Amino acid sequence: MAGEEVLERRRIYQGRVVSVWEHRVRLQGKGTETLREVVEHAPSVTVVPLDAQGNVILVRQFRLPARQVLLEFPAGTVEEGETPEQAAARELEEETGYRARRLVRLGGFWISPGYCTEYMHAYLALDLEPGAVHQEADEDITVERVPLHRVPDLVRTGQVQDAKSIAALLMVYTSSGDRPS
Repeated sequence: MAGEEVLERRRIYQGRVVSVWEHRVRLQGKGTETLREVVEHAPSVTVVPLDAQGNVILVRQFRLPARQVLLEFPAGTVEEGETPEQAAARELEEETGYRARRLVRLGGFWISPGYCTEYMHAYLALDLEPGAVHQEADEDITVERVPLHRVPDLVRTGQVQDAKSIAALLMVYTSSGDRPS
């Protein structure tokens, strides 16, 4: 399968979190030209915190684009100069108040590759210990513990709806080595 040649690129929006670019491209297989709008976003992380009792730590917060409060795994953007693992550790403590003695990389995935550059790294956080919650000024988060075996039912019944949490949960259940029982 052939790719696309970028003929022209211009930024049409620059925000605090994202930039939007318009690309004029040529489909190399067909030779036709078309426009692509691309949302540029930094890499990100999501964390599946699992405590010694077999509970996952989820966060509940209002998401304006969804216009509702969602139950999801902690997540955030990899900041400049940070590795994904460092970002995962930071986001875990900021949002839940827990630190992980052990972070296991589960893998990664494109959030929405049809229009967005965001690549998310997923981690399993084990051997949790209390830390300090440091929610950012623009966050209003509550923390909930749920037995890991109940999370698939929460997905099935629509109580967990965001793609990153569903994908990370699937990665937990299909990972080798540190798979929880």
